[in-house]
Amino acid sequence: MLSITVKSWLHAARLRTLPLASSSVLLGSCLALKQQQFSWPVFVLSLLTAVLLQILSNLANDYGDALKGLDDETRVGPTRAIQAGLLSAPQMLRAIVLMALLSVASGLLLLWVSIGDHWLAWLGFIGLGALAIVAAIAYTMGEKPYGYRGLGDLSVFVFFGLLGVVGSHYLHTQQLDPAVWLVGAGSGLLATAVLNINNIRDFKPDLSAGKLTLAVRLGERRARYYHLLLILVALGLFASYLLLNAASSFAWLYLLAALALLKVSATVFCQYQHQVLDQQLQATAKWSFLLSVLFSLGLQFQL
Repeated sequence: MLSITVKSWLHAARLRTLPLASSSVLLGSCLALKQQQFSWPVFVLSLLTAVLLQILSNLANDYGDALKGLDDETRVGPTRAIQAGLLSAPQMLRAIVLMALLSVASGLLLLWVSIGDHWLAWLGFIGLGALAIVAAIAYTMGEKPYGYRGLGDLSVFVFFGLLGVVGSHYLHTQQLDPAVWLVGAGSGLLATAVLNINNIRDFKPDLSAGKLTLAVRLGERRARYYHLLLILVALGLFASYLLLNAASSFAWLYLLAALALLKVSATVFCQYQHQVLDQQLQATAKWSFLLSVLFSLGLQFQL
């Protein structure tokens, strides 16, 4: 019974989403390492906080969609925990509260370790942290979830990109480097591309249920052009950072993952089968994370 319960919670946590959630922290931290201002406690706590917030978002999405009746037999994506009967709605709600509290605790410890008694920075990051928790919960929960109004892409861009990269870099360095925003925007666009594939795959059931994602608002064909734009601009932003900072040739190793992303994007543009799109979603998440790893590693070497 215990093993079944653990498997149910692991299923609800959607572990396959966690590497992508970690990418922004990895990028911001490795940019700080390049500047010789890296802190292991800051890195570990930043990573923990990002993972907790992602799990919180996953649980809230499971709960919110289930209560709104979106998770039914027409769903084409991975089965949700409440939909499959693995967990009850009250159990999920208690888990959401617990994850929110753990996220707060981890975030406060991160701030104590990184910025000490700098009270203005405390106020700023507490505000951003509170916004991140609200965003994780309100995506599908509440009377007017913003994920049902086409605002999910903006949220992912901000929290998986700008805030994740620039924020984690600042916690290491106590500095706002304008060039870091290029990497933050690139990271956010890649994460948004993953969400967009999800929304293209779920286009018809979302449209029927009144879930007006940006893909639904754009229409299927334009959503695919939008996907190509996200990938191309993201890759261009990473390249811009390297060019502006006269990076070594080894730093361009990330282009190996970039080529794979372009190949996957071509498939997304052409394919309409739900199963194929789900495979490309997983591939995009995998290659986006690998791109972040290669980019981060490449920065550390001089040739």
